[in-house]
Amino acid sequence: MATNRPARQARPGANRRPPAPDDAEAWFAPKRHGIGAGLPLRWQGWGLLAAFLLAVTGLAMPANGLPNAGRLIAILALTALFLLIAARKTRGGWRWRNGED
Repeated sequence: MATNRPARQARPGANRRPPAPDDAEAWFAPKRHGIGAGLPLRWQGWGLLAAFLLAVTGLAMPANGLPNAGRLIAILALTALFLLIAARKTRGGWRWRNGED
C-alpha cells in the first residue's frame, strides 16, 4: 500500500564539505596520483609548510622541556591542523586521482 508522504528534504548544513578553492584561492596543487596535496602554489602554502616543519622540529627536540607524551600529542594536533588547512586550500579539493586529470 502506497502512502502519500512528502519527499524528504535535505537538512540545512547536511553537506558540510566546503567548496573546493579555485585557482586564485588555492594554496596547494593536487597530487597527480592518489589523494592529497602536492607542492604549494602560493606563498601562503609555503609559509604554512615552513611553519609546520619548524614547529614539529622544535617540538621534537628533547630540550624543549615537554614530556614525551606531551610532545607526541602536540605534534599530532599540529599535523591534524596542517592536514585540515591543506585539504581546504588544495585546488580541486582532496579526492582520488589516477593521473588522468
